[in-house]
Amino acid sequence: MAEDVWILGIHMTKFGKHPDKDTVDLAAEAALGALRDGGVTIHDIGVLAAGNLMNANAGIGQQLQKQIGQTGIPVYNVVNACATGATALRTVIMAVKAGEADMGLAVGVEKLAGAGLLAGGTRKEDGDTWTPSGRYGAVAPVDGRIGTETMPGVFAQVGMQYIHEHAYAGEPFELFARISEKNHAHSTLNPLAAYTKRFTLEEIMNDVMIAYPNTRPMCSANCDGAAAAVVVSGAKLKTLSLEQRRRAVKVSASVLTSDPWQEGCQVLPDVNTLTRRAAEQAYEQAGVGPEDLSLVELHDCFATAELVHYDNLKLCEPGGAADFFLSGATWRDGSTPVNVSGGLQSKGHPIAATGIANVWEICHHLRGEAGDRQIEGANVGLAHVIGLGSACGVHILEKAAA
Repeated sequence: MAEDVWILGIHMTKFGKHPDKDTVDLAAEAALGALRDGGVTIHDIGVLAAGNLMNANAGIGQQLQKQIGQTGIPVYNVVNACATGATALRTVIMAVKAGEADMGLAVGVEKLAGAGLLAGGTRKEDGDTWTPSGRYGAVAPVDGRIGTETMPGVFAQVGMQYIHEHAYAGEPFELFARISEKNHAHSTLNPLAAYTKRFTLEEIMNDVMIAYPNTRPMCSANCDGAAAAVVVSGAKLKTLSLEQRRRAVKVSASVLTSDPWQEGCQVLPDVNTLTRRAAEQAYEQAGVGPEDLSLVELHDCFATAELVHYDNLKLCEPGGAADFFLSGATWRDGSTPVNVSGGLQSKGHPIAATGIANVWEICHHLRGEAGDRQIEGANVGLAHVIGLGSACGVHILEKAAA
């Protein structure tokens, strides 16, 4: 078994609209970029895990092989909601750690430009009578009765519940809008982000309301994009060049969780518990704490989600997410920079690519290659992603020793 696992090469495409490229084109661009970044070829790869959510039955891994090199290696096609990319990465990490391969490739790709907010289909009008049928036939749909199952509504509820439970005394709408203001400001330094426009607080608050308190700029931008990473064992890394070893990033923790049993999870989605458990496991696995993090890329699918995940990832005291944000800690020049990439609200959210793209951002800061948005002295970073259904992936990464 491999004791240490490293990210040798990593790449992401520019997120946005790519009408001239299909899913395989984007996946190939990311995969070849990661191989090139790591100084290796497809012939060095012993395992491939490829994630694609919206066309899950297409076998994206085998399609990708036909484009970049079909070498007979095992291929895993991965689907795990918004955690698809992180799950593909973890699949390769586990294979390398188990000694089944000394090098592997993880890819996540999605074509989502024009998909809107993925708010679900048009809700059917209730009939005069209701006839139970199927596995859930004894339970009426919850949407519109005890809450909502559409993503903008779910995360609006999550944020407002947090504010209520912890008795925030300020104006919640403005609080959440300020989080979005931060992320859009950060995006102006990221040339690969789908959107790089800075918004004023007034522009954000006066935009189209999607699900209170989230206006349109406070929602993730579904778009096209792909990201890929080459994973290598510590033993194999020692045989590579000094430059490859210098740029490699250590995977100190790789954790994937799902919902534990609790009463509430049988009724409405819970985005908190599995993130808290994933964070706890990751910190223990890596031997670090939240205070050691140089930066965090977390799953800000909505501004409300970012706030609650400050608490879930233990970046602040329990119940202290609002004060933590208002202290300025999460800005680029703060004590714990969060979503320096611009986050999902600006960088974009091509679902299956997001988990690896968050890792891409962390790796570039740890390598000192993040350009104008570089966090000076970055040596430990955390990448988080969550998909309802539910799955949460957390990776803690560390800079290579000099």
